[in-house]
Amino acid sequence: MVTRRAFFCGILGGVVLTSASGGLLFAAAPKTGDDPVALVQRLSDAVLAYLKAHPVTDEPSREALVAFVEANVLPFFDMPRMTALAVGPAWRQATPEQRAQLTEEFKKLLLRTYSNAAKAYKDETLEFLPQRGGANDPVVRVAARIVRAGSEPIEVQYVLQNRGDGWRIFDVVIAGVSLVTNYRGSFAAEINRGGIDGLIRTLAEKNAKGETDPVPVPEKGSHG
Repeated sequence: MVTRRAFFCGILGGVVLTSASGGLLFAAAPKTGDDPVALVQRLSDAVLAYLKAHPVTDEPSREALVAFVEANVLPFFDMPRMTALAVGPAWRQATPEQRAQLTEEFKKLLLRTYSNAAKAYKDETLEFLPQRGGANDPVVRVAARIVRAGSEPIEVQYVLQNRGDGWRIFDVVIAGVSLVTNYRGSFAAEINRGGIDGLIRTLAEKNAKGETDPVPVPEKGSHG
């Protein structure tokens, strides 16, 4: 089975953090001109070093983690595209204002959910695999695997697109489970009940209460 902390390592530890707390770690932050593999490698190296030096043990350390993410990592994510993929076909009917609200609330939910899961991080590392395709492809999947002593490696893919101003991550797939499409079923149910505004209200209420979603733990061999 994919452990909860391994799933965190792949999704949050691999790509959603970089440290601004010290010069050496901050110097490892990704550069706009990085190719997709270099981008993910820089992020993963920085976050694993950060977690070893600054473990998340309580609410203040979790909030600090969220601050690092918002300031240093979200610029390397395509949050509108991630939100569109999570919402599914209903995104096309949403107004620009609704899309902006959905993106903001989804971002908050992801930050809280996966930073909270950081408390379970132990000693996982990321090992990058030979890559297929090239940096000139419109969409690239950076392949890696999560390695932890005593456990089987877990496959992970980081999905990126070059929008013309550098590579942006818009999905992470762990053991066949997509971060963004994992939400599609629950989002569709909310939209069926209350429309786009109903989904916005539900997400906003969760965020206001400080609620988190369960981190999905797929069985080995699951393809989501």
